Amino acid sequence: MKAALYVVPTPIGNIGDMTLRSVEVLQAVDVIAAEDTRHSRTLLNHYQITTPVISFHEHSGESAAVALAQRVAKGERIALISDAGTPLVSDPGYQLVRAVQSLGMSVVPLPGPCAAITALSAAGLPTHSFQFLGFLPPKQSARRNRLEALQSSESTIILYEAPHRILDLLNDIEDVLGAAREVCIARELTKTFETIRRDSATAIRDWVREDPNQQRGEFVVMIAAEVHKAKGMSNEALNLLRALAGELPPRKAAQLVADHYGLKSRDLYQTLISRP
Repeated sequence: MKAALYVVPTPIGNIGDMTLRSVEVLQAVDVIAAEDTRHSRTLLNHYQITTPVISFHEHSGESAAVALAQRVAKGERIALISDAGTPLVSDPGYQLVRAVQSLGMSVVPLPGPCAAITALSAAGLPTHSFQFLGFLPPKQSARRNRLEALQSSESTIILYEAPHRILDLLNDIEDVLGAAREVCIARELTKTFETIRRDSATAIRDWVREDPNQQRGEFVVMIAAEVHKAKGMSNEALNLLRALAGELPPRKAAQLVADHYGLKSRDLYQTLISRP
C-alpha cells in the first residue's frame, strides 16, 4: 500500500457489514484517525485490528488536518474512519482531504456502508436524481424555510433527523409540502428494529406519532419530488392513482381513477409518466 489517506467506511449498525478490503486496509495502515476513539475501539477489537488510533473530529481544526497531511507526505499511510458509515457524508473530514491533496498526495476512497444510499435503495422512490441535505436546521422557522425552497424540487430529497425532532420534521413536511406528498422513513437501518415505511406525509406523521417506538433511533427521511397533478385532481385522487399504479399498468390505473372521479384518463396517465 502506498502512502495516502484512505477513507474507510464502517458499519452503520450491523457489525457484519464491514468489507474485507476495509479490514485489510485498517490492519495495514500506520495509523487510524477516528472521530471517537472509544467508540471505534469496539469495532477494531472485533476484527482484531491493532493499528494505533488517534482522534480526529469536527473540533480538531485545520492545524490537525495539516499535521496529518504532512505525515502522509512523509510516507505514512493514514486511514480516516467515522463513528458509522462513510466518512465525510454528513461528517467532518473534508479539511483533511483538502490538506492531503494540497501536498500532492493521494486520497483513496473505499466503498462501503452509507445510511443515505442504503435507505434510498429500499424507499421505492425515484433514484435517477436525488439531493442529500443531511440535517435540516433545528429551529422551526429555518427548517420550514429550507423546505419551502425545496417545494418544486424535481429530485428525491434525502435527510437525516434525530429522534427528538422527528415529529417536528414530519409536521413541517406536511404543512409546507402538503399532506399528499410522498414520504419514506428508514429507521435503525441494519439493526434489530429496522423499519422502512413509505406513505403520504400525513399517514407517516400519524403513524410515527401514535407509536412511541417509531420515535426512537436514527432516521433517514426521504421526500418524493413534487408531482404535477392533472387539472381538477384532488389529493385523494392522486393518492389512489399512486396506489393503483403500484399494482397495475399506468394506463389501467389512470382509467380506473378517471372513471371514479370523472377526470380525463389521458391527463392522469400524463401525471404518472411525468413523475421523476
